[in-house]
Amino acid sequence: MVSLKQLALLALATGAATVDAASGSGKTTRYWDCCKGSCGWSGKASVSAPIRSCDKSDNPLADMAAKNGCESGGKAYMCSNQSPWAVSDTLSYGFAAVRISGGTESSWCCACYKLTFTSGPAQGKQFIVQATNTGGDLGTNHFDLAMPGGGVGQFNGCTNEWGAPPNGWGQQYGGISSRSQCDSFPEKLKPGCYWRFDWFANSDNPTVNFEEVTCPKQITDRSGCVRNGQNPTQGIEGTALYRI
Repeated sequence: MVSLKQLALLALATGAATVDAASGSGKTTRYWDCCKGSCGWSGKASVSAPIRSCDKSDNPLADMAAKNGCESGGKAYMCSNQSPWAVSDTLSYGFAAVRISGGTESSWCCACYKLTFTSGPAQGKQFIVQATNTGGDLGTNHFDLAMPGGGVGQFNGCTNEWGAPPNGWGQQYGGISSRSQCDSFPEKLKPGCYWRFDWFANSDNPTVNFEEVTCPKQITDRSGCVRNGQNPTQGIEGTALYRI
């Protein structure tokens, strides 16, 4: 049994507190499609507000009902600050599309999960992500990690928003293959792109152990979304670990 002291030490080390909810083992993939997240509409879950979306110029939108920019005539896109960032050599914060066994969008949207990588170069590192999206192509206990240059997947809003190539940067699934390709990205997306090759060590879809945690305030400040009944923890401030 985990003691209260152990829980307190865990919260101190990661900037998040465990909650009595989903946990297990799972898999990851990566993506960055620039589309408005599925948790960006009202009514998906009991939250303070839907996940924040941005206009084509990366300015936050006040209209939560704005149409997805990945649809014809849409103007709502993924905000650039929903990129991942390192807070230490072994801990990062970020966002993901999520599908957890036994749940629905009402239980996933805006929930945070502490991922501990169990394979690949990032093995042993921890990544706390907030669910901003889901996906019909995701499997069970699947975390599709949002990182610029990770591949657009099924949908591509990056060409409209940022002038990316017709199929996004790099391969449609998987994205770019080298750190130097980040150099040509829009300035706001470069840090999250470099993160993949620096902190994440270019890991290729590593497996994870996961547990639901209370979101750090540093994450919810970016997304604008807090699940009802939760008070964000005082997380760890990020550091500039990117070699730009």
